[in-house]
Amino acid sequence: LNKNMPMHRLIQGDVGCGKTTVAVAALIYAAENDIQSALMVPTEVLAIQHYKNLNPIFENLQIKSNLLTSSTSKEEKETILKNLENGEIKIIIGTQALIQENVNFKNLGLIVIDEQHKFGVQQRIQLSKKGKNPDILVMTATPIPRTLSLTLYGDLDISIINELPSNRRPILTQWIDHSRYKSMLKFVENELKKGKQAYFIYPLIEESEKIDAKNAEKMYYNIKNYYKNYKVGLLHGKLNNNEKYEVMNAFRNNEIDILVSTSVIEVGIDVKNATVIVIECADRFGISQLHQLRGRVGRGEDQSYCVLVTNKNISEETKSRMEALVKYQDGFILSEEDLKLRGPGEILGVKQSGLPELKIADFLRDEMLLIKTKEDIFEILQKDPELKLFENQCIKNGIINYIPIDFLYSG
Repeated sequence: LNKNMPMHRLIQGDVGCGKTTVAVAALIYAAENDIQSALMVPTEVLAIQHYKNLNPIFENLQIKSNLLTSSTSKEEKETILKNLENGEIKIIIGTQALIQENVNFKNLGLIVIDEQHKFGVQQRIQLSKKGKNPDILVMTATPIPRTLSLTLYGDLDISIINELPSNRRPILTQWIDHSRYKSMLKFVENELKKGKQAYFIYPLIEESEKIDAKNAEKMYYNIKNYYKNYKVGLLHGKLNNNEKYEVMNAFRNNEIDILVSTSVIEVGIDVKNATVIVIECADRFGISQLHQLRGRVGRGEDQSYCVLVTNKNISEETKSRMEALVKYQDGFILSEEDLKLRGPGEILGVKQSGLPELKIADFLRDEMLLIKTKEDIFEILQKDPELKLFENQCIKNGIINYIPIDFLYSG
């Protein structure tokens, strides 16, 4: 942050490693230097959670912060926009509402984007245009292999947090089929009797004729019927933002014992008293998503558990996925396993975003070579940005031969 050139940095870390703490330190540092900051997150539920958790910290430091989402009332929004423009608000937390045209800042100097992969590059650019070369800090809790992160985030410096807080216990993960389903329900009940809370996760909101998988709405009634002495809540993407917030707030305040949900809780939800998560039809989720969902528990000091439920008849690739999740807790190791199983073209949907398969190198075999190559490229381009020197002509010709001319000169 103290350098003369703007920061463009990615913080990559596992679930619950403390990325938000690093971001908050940066936000406070900016505010203490009379610079405005924006924290943009992908969902309103997460934006509200961040604001509720962080605003008391900012208030204690006499730093003015606020929340801006699509649900903000017209009257409240007008006040917020006015206070952003006159510089009274130092830290704004929000969703994509922050990139709207009528949102203007007095001196936006720091942008923090949580769950970078949930946003497009254009959204990052739109927000950065609201300041004069602001520092940009992006975060992802979806660990991806280092070599692949160099390709996806080649324009960013990368910092990796590779440790978890010392008081965190490993989450015990089990993979079962339906023959052990009743035993699993009894196990969850034992946790509830201890005063703990549980998640039940399903891939669908409602029944589908096309997809043979359990859905949250139907299973909500089944779970409610089985656990008659406990309060059960339902959360999914079709609820409006107020309904989502009310359900999550009730769960966070221990007014709900069991939360039946879709993967809408995948990102950032932090309830320390929740110690068990059951993911049904786990074969419908990828390694990264399952690891994210597993990270909703294990946030307190109590032992936590994750149960993956599948049918007996699943593919060999699915079996490998389940075995990897049972064996490994480390998101970076799991990302390497995912790379082996699916290949680089599928991780984070990179095929859809135009990333080609490498013609010469291999992401797994040539990791150290690819990392060294990136360092060498930056060193060459600092000295000769247009590759005009004689000794760099072979590199320039190589680029022209491998990359179509219309791609090089488009845009």
